[in-house]
Amino acid sequence: MKNTSWGSVAGWYDNLLEGAEGTYQKEVILPNILRLVDPKKGDSILDIACGQGFFSRFLHEKGATVVGADIASELIAFAQKNSVPGITYKVAPADKLAFAEDASFDKSLIVLAIQNIENIQGTFQEAFRILKPGGTLHLVLNHPVFRIPGRADWGWDDATSTQFRRIDAYMSEKTGHIDMMPGEKDVKKKKFTTSFHRPLQVYFKALTKAGFSVTRLEEWISHKKSQAGPRAAEEDRMRKEIPMFLYLEVKKI
Repeated sequence: MKNTSWGSVAGWYDNLLEGAEGTYQKEVILPNILRLVDPKKGDSILDIACGQGFFSRFLHEKGATVVGADIASELIAFAQKNSVPGITYKVAPADKLAFAEDASFDKSLIVLAIQNIENIQGTFQEAFRILKPGGTLHLVLNHPVFRIPGRADWGWDDATSTQFRRIDAYMSEKTGHIDMMPGEKDVKKKKFTTSFHRPLQVYFKALTKAGFSVTRLEEWISHKKSQAGPRAAEEDRMRKEIPMFLYLEVKKI
C-alpha cells in the first residue's frame, strides 16, 4: 500500500485520541455520531477511512458488527493494537473497498476524512455499492464554508469589540498542506497532511451522482471555552455562531 500523509503522523494522531481529554473527536463528534448512526446489535457497519479505530470501537461497544478500513497501514496497525475482539480492520483505500461485497452493510461512515481523500466520486460510489438498499452513509467533515485552509481566519474589530470570521475564497477548489504540529520549532520534525477544500455543491453533486439522497444535515459547534480575559465572552459567543463541523446523512434509496 502506498505511503500517505496521514501514515506519517499515525503515532501522533494515536496519542492525541488515546491520551488527551477534551478533543473534538471525543467531546463533539463521538456523542453526535452515536446519536445519529444509532449503532445496535444486528447492525453491520463499515467505518471508511477509520484511522486508528477510535470510532470503530465505540460503535462495536453498542453491539454492532464493525469493519474498519483505511489506506494507511500505519494507522491500521494502531487500530489493531487498540482493538477489542470482534472488530475487523482492513488496509484499503476508500475508493476501492475490494474486500467488501455488494450490498453487505447496513450503515457506513466517513468521519473527518473526506476532506483528505482526493477521489471523492469513487469513494461515494464504493460506499453506495457496499450498502444494502435503505442503508445510510454518515459523513462528518471540517465545515467547508468556515474552515478553509489558508483562506479563512479569525479577526477582531476594535471599533465594535467584536470577533468575526474572514473568508477570502470559497467557490474555487484548493489542495492544501496542514501543519499538524504548529508549536514545533524544529522544521525537520514537523509533519503535514494533505487536505482538499471543496465547496458544498461539489459534495452534493458527487453524492447525487453516486445515487444517494441527502436525508439530514447538521452543523456542530466547538465545546471549548476561552480563558478569562477582555475578549473571552466575545470569543465564546462566536464559537456558538460559527460551526466547526458539518454532518450529512445520505441514504441509498
